[in-house]
Order: sequence, then structure tokens, then C-alpha cells
Amino acid sequence: METRRPGPLAEVASPVKAGWRLVFVPSRPRELAVALGASIMVPSMVAAPLLLAALVTAVLSGSSAVWGGFWVLMALTVLAVVLLAVATLYVTVSMTVRWVELRPLATPAQVVIARFLRSSTMALADLQRVVVIERLSLGQRQSIKVVLHTRNQTVECEPPTSAPLSRVDAQALTGWLTEHLGRAQVAIERQTEVKRDFLRPDEWWTLSHTAEQWRVPVGEVDDIAAQRGIESYQYTPRAYAMHSPGTSVTVYEPGRAYEVAEELRAERAASQAADSPMAPGPADN
Repeated sequence: METRRPGPLAEVASPVKAGWRLVFVPSRPRELAVALGASIMVPSMVAAPLLLAALVTAVLSGSSAVWGGFWVLMALTVLAVVLLAVATLYVTVSMTVRWVELRPLATPAQVVIARFLRSSTMALADLQRVVVIERLSLGQRQSIKVVLHTRNQTVECEPPTSAPLSRVDAQALTGWLTEHLGRAQVAIERQTEVKRDFLRPDEWWTLSHTAEQWRVPVGEVDDIAAQRGIESYQYTPRAYAMHSPGTSVTVYEPGRAYEVAEELRAERAASQAADSPMAPGPADN
């Protein structure tokens, strides 16, 4: 799996005329287009097989009643698309945070939160805590968001996956917030949420994949899994149920299995470093 390289913080956090701005959504038209496109595609893809089956049935039967049912199904699909599109646009426009600005530039005393159609301003003294939350799955970032905690509300600022902020290093972002908000006694925290709810058995690691990630022979996987406390599950795949009902497959919980892969890599690196000869010192005269 390819790891996305962290992007530069300067792309999303920079000084503007009024203050320091942290950009979550760089383009309003693009974000609206993505939201609208998703709201149209999802119900259309769900309804497509039903519409196709109804159309074929209507054509073959030639019944006016069947054609009537087809047009009713088509009307319901269009209605669902319209309602979902309106709801999606409303949530995007009213809830999504485009950028957060600290004003003025020299010594911030206000926080401006800009959404799509409106902005709100609060005193920096009302801001009690800022949390940077990074979500990981098997070592890969899934999302990152900044949560502002005030006395009266919580504001979640999460960039889309295509936005530059989604690629910024979490530690660098935490450091930038600490630099600009620390003097105002605002607590800055960084949290990491690791995905554990993998679908079993579809998302669990197979025996061969686990051995490949651990770089060990297949025959050693079960012993390592037992020693390191990795949950395993045996089942008979559907492909084997008819022809080989007694054949079972073992899969392993990927969250802990990934951690063991990292542990094994670190242990091998430490062992190689310990076994390598020390660098020769300056020659004695």
C-alpha cells in the first residue's frame, strides 16, 4: 500500500492581511461539485439494477401495468436523487468549515470561522482547547481534523481527502497551532485514532498475506500470532462449501497483525545494528 507523503504546512497555513489563516477547503465550487456528484451517483447506482430489470420486464411483457410500475420506480428514483442532493448541499453549505483565521496578525485576539455562506467571530479567550485528530488504518492516514472546543460549543474542521491539509503532517500542524495559540493559554492536543473494526473475514489478513507482511515462513505464522496475542478466525469460504466442505481457512485480525509487522521490522533492524561491526576509529600514529 502506497503511503501519501506529508505536504508542506505553508500550503494551508499562511499570513493574510487580517491575520493567520488555516485553510481546510481551498475551493468552494470544487467541494460543492464533489458533494453534488456523490449525492447523484449513490442513489442512481443503487437504483440502476432495479430500473434495468423493470425496463426489460416492461419491454418483454408489453403490459401497461408493468410500464406504469417502471415509471413509478423511475419517479421515485428521481425524487430520491433530488432530496439527497438538496440535503447534501444544505449540510455542506451550513456545516463545512472553509478556513479558520487568527486575528490580528501580530497578537491574535479573535478567531474567525468561515463556512460557505457565512462566518462567525469569537474571542480567543473563549477558546479553551484545540485537538488535532488523525485517523489511521494499517499505518495509513484515513483523515485528519481539527476540533475547536469553546465554553459553549464544539466546532469540527475536517478537510476533504483531496485538500492539501489532508496531507499535512499531524505533528507539524500541532506545532503550528501551539506556536500561535500557546501564548493565549489554549491547550493544544494531538490524538491518534486507529481503526479496529475490520469486517471479518473479508478484511482480515490471510495466512499468506500475513506471512508476507511479517517476512516469515507460512509455517511460523500461527506460533507468532499466538505469542503476540493476535486474534484469528477459521471459516470455510463459500467457494469451498460445495466441493470441499471440510476445508477451512484461517485469517488474522489486521490491526494487531500490522502492529506485529512493525514490531518485527524494528526487532530485525535492532538485531542487524547490534551485529554489524563498529565503524573503525582514527588510525593510531
